[in-house]
Amino acid sequence: MAVVLVLRARGLGDLLTAVPALRALRRARPGDHIALAAPHRLKPIVDLIACVDEMIPVSDFGLRWDGPAPALAVNLDGPGAEGIVELSHTRPDRILSYRNPAFPDLAGPAWEPDMHDVDRWCHLLEYDGIAADRRNLGLVPPVATTSHRDAVVVHIGAGAPARRWPPDRFAAVVRHLLVQDREVVLTGDESERETAFGVASRAGLSPARVLAGQQNLIELAATVAEAALVVCGDTGVAHLAAAFGTRTVQLFGPNPPSRSGPPPHLLGRHAVLWAGQSGDPDADVIDPGLLKIGVPEVINAADKQLRKRPWPGTGLDRRTQQAYRRVG
Repeated sequence: MAVVLVLRARGLGDLLTAVPALRALRRARPGDHIALAAPHRLKPIVDLIACVDEMIPVSDFGLRWDGPAPALAVNLDGPGAEGIVELSHTRPDRILSYRNPAFPDLAGPAWEPDMHDVDRWCHLLEYDGIAADRRNLGLVPPVATTSHRDAVVVHIGAGAPARRWPPDRFAAVVRHLLVQDREVVLTGDESERETAFGVASRAGLSPARVLAGQQNLIELAATVAEAALVVCGDTGVAHLAAAFGTRTVQLFGPNPPSRSGPPPHLLGRHAVLWAGQSGDPDADVIDPGLLKIGVPEVINAADKQLRKRPWPGTGLDRRTQQAYRRVG
């Protein structure tokens, strides 16, 4: 049995945009052993993808491979040389990667910076003759251990300060949702917990509704899967919502949504806000383009998305409920 080693040593959103490519590999090589090298914290989501035979944790010290030489090593880590170097140490028969000038003998397609992330990895496999379905992004939701069904999830965090919308603006949106009698929960990682409490305090939201820093990844996934709506920035939670079919309002900047937003076939379920201004996604200060997205725009988008959802406990949308009330 041949081994296929795939390197995807990045975050949650990066993993989820690679799902169609991973599933394409599985279909193309059904008898092979597919090993995915990725951060250990992503394992619960890797298990939901259900097409990987083994996960190899990647640490700050890189990839440690003790298995046999892979028949194929696939670099889904980006355009830099680091991923190719890591895979080369496993002595594979062949490496499939985007071209890099440091490896002139390595064949592969040219890196296109403006390509959508889902398209990017499917395109790499198609270069090697492997058909990939870009729509194959869905995940089966995990079983929730606590119920926040039909809540509005407001995810206050992001991987870098450049992509974090201001807390006071999130608070204004939460306050509006509470006036609309919506259940709201705040999510984020442990480092964002104090910020979440600050948002809750400004909005008049009970501290008990602050889930930031309290959930593991599978609990967060379950909360997103059963939500009525997710309001978030350009972050992994947005990709989780897309995978589970949950409606979103997504705030973009500095990355354009054409590169990391919902794929075109999913745009009907997602409201994407972007001021049209790109910048550095890893900057230490909030992106000026993201700051151009105001509270009224987000509130308006959230209200429109929620009107498309059934009201809790009825299975009927708001317009249908109002029609029944008029008849009654």
